[in-house]
Amino acid sequence: MALAVMLLNGASFHGGYCRHKVLLSLLGPLLSHSKLYSSYRRPGAEPEKKLSWQNADFSFKKGIDHLKTQLSLLKKETQDYLQGSGGHPVSQHLLEQTRVLWQFRSQEDLNEWVISSDVEIGGKSKVYIKLGRNNQAALLYGTLNTEVPRDGETKYSGYCSMRSRPAVGSFNRKKYYDWSNFNSLYLRVRGDGRPWMVNIYTDPYFSHQKDDLYSYFMFTRGGPYWEEIQIPFSKFFLSSRGRVQDNQHPVWLDKASFLEALFEISFEKAVTLGFTIGDKVDGPFQLEIDFIGLLNDRAHREEFAYETYDKN
Repeated sequence: MALAVMLLNGASFHGGYCRHKVLLSLLGPLLSHSKLYSSYRRPGAEPEKKLSWQNADFSFKKGIDHLKTQLSLLKKETQDYLQGSGGHPVSQHLLEQTRVLWQFRSQEDLNEWVISSDVEIGGKSKVYIKLGRNNQAALLYGTLNTEVPRDGETKYSGYCSMRSRPAVGSFNRKKYYDWSNFNSLYLRVRGDGRPWMVNIYTDPYFSHQKDDLYSYFMFTRGGPYWEEIQIPFSKFFLSSRGRVQDNQHPVWLDKASFLEALFEISFEKAVTLGFTIGDKVDGPFQLEIDFIGLLNDRAHREEFAYETYDKN
């Protein structure tokens, strides 16, 4: 694609009278649907001044250094794979009852997460994240504002979220977690009494599933005390673009990736985990998170909490 853009910018035929406009007329329909020439722009957003490939920094030395780093990561991944799942012996993996996925003790731990709000669509909510007291937790706080942007397009507003970055292996390969030994998500949090949604984001195989999301509620009681919350994976329900789907499926736990996983023959894989507040109540909020982990609760035998329907 970059080669095609270079041809458009500087190509000319030997005759001298047929310049790059001819190529533009031929390749224009192809490039208009590409990421380099996106035709859609949200109301009020400034147009991009440069093409995406023009922002790339081409450096041979950086390329060699990057190759060395990726090869070392590949070597470590190979060693962990040969040793056992997650780099642990098979016996330890099979007997594992609990596992801590994220624990917030430093700025590096916070860097594994990203925050967002309705500011991306023109809203006025604000969200921040920092280390809590004595660097013992992540403090997510901000202000929720449900005022709808006056762009003539957006109908709803008022949300803030925190989401883990997708795990990446060597050479930028997507990594998927194996949580098949566990049946519950386990968290230690301290909130202000407001409800949250815990989301498992997926990496679908088909493009029409890109908005699929597995969610369940997390209710905080407020007050000065910490609470430990257990959410079975069987409780997570499927939604798409904010609408709960009739056709429900349990989450696949053997191919998960940032807290999101999937089902039947839909080939979706979990990629990230997130927390969202959008209870339509204007005002400040805060949520402290000590750790996020997994639990194998042998007393929980439910496979899926919702009805499933056979397709005709």
